[in-house]
Amino acid sequence: MRTAAAQLAFAEITKRYDTRVVLDRVSFTVRPGERIGVIGDNGAGKSTLLRLMAGVERADNGEVTVVAPGGVGYLPQSLELPRHATVADVIDLALAELRELEARMRAAEHALAEPAEDALAEPAEDALARSAEDALAGLAEDGSAGSAERGSARPNPGAGVGREGQADVPAAVYARLVAEFEARGGYEADVRVDAALHGLGLPGLDRARPVGTLSGGERSRLALAATLAADPELLLLDEPTNDLDDRAVAWLEQRLRAHRGTVVAITHDRVFLERVTATILEVAEGHVRRYGDGYSGYLVAKAAERAARLRAYEEWKQELARHSGLVAANAGRMAAIPRKMAKAGMGTGAWRARSRTHGAAGRVRQSQQRMRWLTDNPAPRPPDPLRFTPAFAANKADGAVGGTMGSAVSGAVAVLDGVRVGSRLRLDALTVRSGERLLVTGPNGAGKTTLIRVLAGELQPDAGTVRRAGRIGHLRQDEPAGPPDRTVLAAYAAGRPGSPDEHADALLALGLFRPSDLRLRLGELSYGQRRRIELARLVSEPVDLLLLDEPTNHLSPQLVEQLEEALTSYEGALVIVTHDRRMRAAFTGSHLELHAGTAV
Repeated sequence: MRTAAAQLAFAEITKRYDTRVVLDRVSFTVRPGERIGVIGDNGAGKSTLLRLMAGVERADNGEVTVVAPGGVGYLPQSLELPRHATVADVIDLALAELRELEARMRAAEHALAEPAEDALAEPAEDALARSAEDALAGLAEDGSAGSAERGSARPNPGAGVGREGQADVPAAVYARLVAEFEARGGYEADVRVDAALHGLGLPGLDRARPVGTLSGGERSRLALAATLAADPELLLLDEPTNDLDDRAVAWLEQRLRAHRGTVVAITHDRVFLERVTATILEVAEGHVRRYGDGYSGYLVAKAAERAARLRAYEEWKQELARHSGLVAANAGRMAAIPRKMAKAGMGTGAWRARSRTHGAAGRVRQSQQRMRWLTDNPAPRPPDPLRFTPAFAANKADGAVGGTMGSAVSGAVAVLDGVRVGSRLRLDALTVRSGERLLVTGPNGAGKTTLIRVLAGELQPDAGTVRRAGRIGHLRQDEPAGPPDRTVLAAYAAGRPGSPDEHADALLALGLFRPSDLRLRLGELSYGQRRRIELARLVSEPVDLLLLDEPTNHLSPQLVEQLEEALTSYEGALVIVTHDRRMRAAFTGSHLELHAGTAV
């Protein structure tokens, strides 16, 4: 429940879309000045959570309370703008609260300068509200505040004071507006816009330029810069690091650490979480859990949760086995007791007839009841750790995998010689040996994905030769898991022997899906959930050469941590393309940098 110090509070919030419950009776609070990272699987409800905070959507049940006198800034993951809108329009949209406050301040200044009879013609607050509405009329129509003044010349608080008949109310209103505008840094807003554009890699962006001429990444950076420049008390950001290079992300991290208000950011960037956030909100299965001590504290807590689950599961197994043994032991004792005696027992002899009330029979019944309860209430088994397994099935005595590479490339699983793919890739030579680890880097469009597809045999080069040996596993960057009407289980089992139901236990053991998910159709899944299917298929089949193209995309940070652990123990050859800064920093192995399709 919300305390007096809470800036944002969710109380028993439920949100559903059609029949799907996204958030189920969620409650938590956010204190002023907290920096919070929101994490979870793609499609878990993170963006819905942020939209509820911003007031863009309303909950079906419960209460959302936001206390932010200094304003709320909200950056959605994708911003829809009319193509005819200009850069200035986008900036004005993000600065709407400041622009409106400035318009009201100008209207108050004008009211002070009017003759007394005009100023008293209508109530002061009504006159100011009407003037402000006129000044910002364009904002509601085309997403901009084009009619609002964007200048930052400081008004003269004393203008008009001393006019004969001047009312005191307009002067007080004007003074209050000026104080609020100054407190929110209104005079420096446009300077902050320029600084943010420069920090995010868009220096000197023409304010009159139509946003339709900008790339998607440039539009995202423009919207982020304008949102930051508004300097609101509560800053809500949905994947702010998307479309940013390392330099821009570093600038953003520094800017958010210096933010004087509260920050709530959805992100998959683990380095961002480490450097910026002090609290983690994890969204999973309709619920939100709060973790303190930053991202490192979150990892420690998740490890402790897994250890507790493992202990509970082992204790459940031991208890079940113990009572099963008790049933067997007491049943044996009962079998040794005669059902009848030749004559009625006399005195205190030890020979008693076996009956329903015999102690052994009672112990059997108790153990059987306990076994039934344990069977009906099993402790959930923790998922198996992800593990990539090398095939090594084709190793030959001469050390060459598959025996087709020749002695010059002994132990190689892939050899490229003089490969050309249009203007996208030009490599004179590349050899990937068994057990080698290769990180491929370069800017977007450098040819990284093209190289991966050539190595996988999915793209034939225009020139040159490609030789491969052993089994190849490929995790693609964008390709879907199958037709939209195929179920999760059918997609996992596709191409494997037996019926799909025979593979259900193997899929569930990985912990990537719940039993209720197996019958969902691919068209109902988020991109991240479909990517989990491909990951599940990859870890369940041995491969000699593992090709990973942006493997962390759309996966939760916890799953990425598991993926890294699996890669650490993998003994086959690995070629990986990733923008994940933490994964790149921890990578040990060879490094190939591409630029415009060539090695540098």
